[in-house]
Amino acid sequence: MKDKRILYVSSEVVPYLAENEVSLMSYDVPKMINDQGGQIRIFMPRYGNINERRHQLHEVIRLSGMNLVVNDLDMPLIIKVASIPKERIQVYFIDNDEYFKRKATFADEEGVLYPDNDERAIFFAKGVVETVKKLNWVPDIIHVHGWLASMLPIYMKHYYKNEALFSETKIVTSVYGQSFDENLDLEMINKVKFDGVPHESVADLETPNYENILKASILHSDAVIIASENVSPSLTKFIESSGKPFLPFATKDAFAEAYTNFYRTMGL
Repeated sequence: MKDKRILYVSSEVVPYLAENEVSLMSYDVPKMINDQGGQIRIFMPRYGNINERRHQLHEVIRLSGMNLVVNDLDMPLIIKVASIPKERIQVYFIDNDEYFKRKATFADEEGVLYPDNDERAIFFAKGVVETVKKLNWVPDIIHVHGWLASMLPIYMKHYYKNEALFSETKIVTSVYGQSFDENLDLEMINKVKFDGVPHESVADLETPNYENILKASILHSDAVIIASENVSPSLTKFIESSGKPFLPFATKDAFAEAYTNFYRTMGL
């Protein structure tokens, strides 16, 4: 994988957030490729519960300052960056006071999902792409982890479909076990359609629950990885019948070879 460029876009990454399936794999996979000589970048949201001082985050002024439109509202984009200690891996943080300042990730202290999680996902997707454009860094693969990052494949295939920078880029989505039971805002599909995405392409978002959000993401990806033993049978069946190349679940001690070989099947 030497010199191959892979962009990792994740809703959670250790050491910045607590350990779980998503955050651990969002660290382990990039580290593996980095160790193989690949060129990587990681993007994640800058949630308010990330300790900026401890992790030495700092704002990148040249990348910040633009406004992104979400549901017809201008939202300022702030970019921060940090390095994972000892690994020489740069992590870029997508920030906005309205969406990410609160002191938790996806839900309040009562466990209730934030009502604007759908808009946070849209803002995150646009923020990642706009920042990569400013960096003028062309990824061979974009690898998506976590449901909050799941709008990225959709926006890449529609909103950014004419961006020459990404004309050869392939999108891989890792699918994890269900992490919430409720619906996101029922207006989510209209907010996505506001950006020119056809209704039939995101019809699953009419009921924006965890599984349907992942289905919409899978349909807009070039390949899929089943990253958890706990993916529901219905979502697993959807992946298997999607016609997309997919990698079955690989255990912790086997994932490195499996993921590397899977990347290579995509032309790397």
